[in-house]
Amino acid sequence: MSPTPTTTGAPPKRHYLAQSSFRKFTLDEYHKMIETGVLTSGEPYELLEGNLVHKLSSGIPHDKAIQALTKRLVRLLPTGWDVRAQCAVTLAGGSEPEPDFALVRGDESTYANRHPGPADTGLLIEVSDTSLSIDRHDKGSIYAANGIPIYWVVNVVDKVIEVYTQPTGTGDSAAYSKRDDFALGTSVPAVLDGNTIGTIPVADVVG
Repeated sequence: MSPTPTTTGAPPKRHYLAQSSFRKFTLDEYHKMIETGVLTSGEPYELLEGNLVHKLSSGIPHDKAIQALTKRLVRLLPTGWDVRAQCAVTLAGGSEPEPDFALVRGDESTYANRHPGPADTGLLIEVSDTSLSIDRHDKGSIYAANGIPIYWVVNVVDKVIEVYTQPTGTGDSAAYSKRDDFALGTSVPAVLDGNTIGTIPVADVVG
């Protein structure tokens, strides 16, 4: 089966607000909460557009996809790129999400004193089950607004990998103008800087 191109529109009202804090925080305030132990390492929170958002729990299919992708992404990476798993990226607009994977320029020493930003990032990946609406719409809009060139939503519910490209717009109206769905029986091309570095069979990840 060949991938099916679709087009995304403007995102609806933010889905994450149901899990968010009652007030907004700056990046400095968020970092201070981590530094002082108000938030500890591993706690299920991330900062989205200034909102402290509780991350939803995940199930076995989510964790299976994480394990499968970890091995395959590491094998594909060319020199000059590194893979970060469930680590923060610092974005404009008061966001510091923790995507399941970020393919970034550099190596393990590059981000010893900072998180990667949009200019460092070639591909972001979210593995989605309970968080599908947030990952598709809310994070999709945030990533598009920051010019992240390629964004994957690994939809373990429908066993599809959704590939979003061509970010456009700003603020709440930002979105990816192109979406390609890769179903079981197809392989997803992994692309960095316009070059395909390899492919990953969908069945290996969500089958």
